[in-house]
Amino acid sequence: MIAPAPRLSRSAGWVTKHALLILCSLFFVAPFFWMLSTAIKPASEVLVYPPRLIPSALRFDNFVAAWNAAPFGTYLKNTLLVTGLDTVAQIASSAVVAYGFARFRFRGRDALFAVLLASMMIPWDVTMIPRYIEFNALGWIDTLKPLIVPNFFGAPFFIFLLRQFLLSIPRELDEAARIDGANALQIFLWVIVPLMRPALIVVGVFEMFDAWNDYLGPLIFLNSDSHYTLMLGIANFHGMFSGQTNIQALMAITLIACIPPLLVFVAAQRHITEGVATTGIK
Repeated sequence: MIAPAPRLSRSAGWVTKHALLILCSLFFVAPFFWMLSTAIKPASEVLVYPPRLIPSALRFDNFVAAWNAAPFGTYLKNTLLVTGLDTVAQIASSAVVAYGFARFRFRGRDALFAVLLASMMIPWDVTMIPRYIEFNALGWIDTLKPLIVPNFFGAPFFIFLLRQFLLSIPRELDEAARIDGANALQIFLWVIVPLMRPALIVVGVFEMFDAWNDYLGPLIFLNSDSHYTLMLGIANFHGMFSGQTNIQALMAITLIACIPPLLVFVAAQRHITEGVATTGIK
C-alpha cells in the first residue's frame, strides 16, 4: 500500500513544475496579447477604464489604416535588404575567421584571439562617433552602407561562438579529407560547414534579430525618409501622432513588425537549442 507513494510524488512534482511554467509564461504572453487586443479595438475602447481585454468589435481595418499612414512598404523593403545582407555577411565572415582560429597554427594566434575577446567589452556607444566620422568621410551617410558593410568583417561574439563549436569537431575529419586530396578551402566548404549547421543557424538568427530590431544605427546614419528601416519608421510614425491618440494604429503596425522575427524563431528553435547546447563541448 505504501509502494505507489514515489509515483504519486513524481506526478505531483510534474504538475507543480508545469503549473509554474505556465504561470511564468503568462508574463511573456500577456504583453503580446494586449498588443493584439489593442490593435483590433475601436478607437473609443483604447483608453476606457476599466480596460477591456476583449474588444466589443474587431477592427482589422486598423492594420490597413496604419500601413497606409506612412510608406511602410519602403521601410519593410529597406529592412529586408539590410537584414538579409547582414545575416549572410555575418555567417560567411565569422565562419571563415573562426575556422582560421580553430584549425590553423600561426604566430600570435592566441594574442590576436585575446584582442578579439577584449573587443567584446567595448560598448557600441564608444565607437559611435568614430564610425560616424569615418562613414561621413566615405560619403556613406544617408545610405544603407553603414548598416551593411561592417558586417562583412565578422563580429567578435559570433567568431568566438563558432570557434568554440569548431573545437568540438574532431581534427581526424580534416586529416581524412586531406588524405583524399582536399585543400584547406575544400575541407572548410565540404566537411566543416555542413557540421557547423546548428551553430551557423544560431548566428543567423541572432544577427537577424539584431539587424531587424536595430534602431540606433539607422537613427544616426539615415536622414531621408526613403532610406528608413522599419524600426525607425515606427518611431517616426509614433512622433507623427504625438499630439493625439492613435494607439491602436501604433499597436497594429508594431504587431506586423513582430511577426517575421517570431516566425524565424519558431522555425529555428530546435536548431538554436542544439547549437547552443553543443557549443564548446569537446
